[in-house]
Amino acid sequence: MSPVIDNLDLYWSGFLTSLEFIVYSLIGSMILGTVIAAFRVSPIPALRAFGSAWVTLIRNCPLTIVLFFMGFGLPELGINYSFFFFGVTGLVIYTSAFVCEALRSGINAVDAGQAEAARAIGLTFSQTMSEVVLPQAFRSAVPPLGSVQIAMFKNSAVAGAFGIGGDLFSVGKNLTSAQGYAYIPVLTGVAIGYLIITLSAGACLALIERKVAIAR
Repeated sequence: MSPVIDNLDLYWSGFLTSLEFIVYSLIGSMILGTVIAAFRVSPIPALRAFGSAWVTLIRNCPLTIVLFFMGFGLPELGINYSFFFFGVTGLVIYTSAFVCEALRSGINAVDAGQAEAARAIGLTFSQTMSEVVLPQAFRSAVPPLGSVQIAMFKNSAVAGAFGIGGDLFSVGKNLTSAQGYAYIPVLTGVAIGYLIITLSAGACLALIERKVAIAR
């Protein structure tokens, strides 16, 4: 494990970059996934069709294809940003489809009579969703949403392979290819970094689930 100990500063920097990447992707995917879920239950046919098409297309498209298009396809169209931005955007788009379906299951678990009552007192669709349905849907959907986001944390390593720069994957690649360290100890250090992130996320998820159970 000497390569890890000798390069703790690099691993720490990579850990922080990976964590930043994950936080941006988490926030973005939750926001976009919530919007798409609202589209899927919207009374407007065009929005429902868009939401269904989004989920069907993204869920059946491999993550590597989404990231490849973001990182190499968009620059061909004259859209140029950093690979970090493209990586976050690609992971947000990909994860949003799964967030949408997890949240939609929570929406379906809310008694339809509550939405009808909200409409009866004059609330619009957006007000009904934001003030009545979604707060309860998020509570019901905590376990599947947590699973989706933990999967996204691990998928961030795939995004790292596309060169977002400075993350744990990049640190491992640099130590093995540029500096000649052995693969096994270097990748063990990378795996430990991701384990810290995912295990911490799992502990937070368990805490949230207990809080939700108490609230019920």
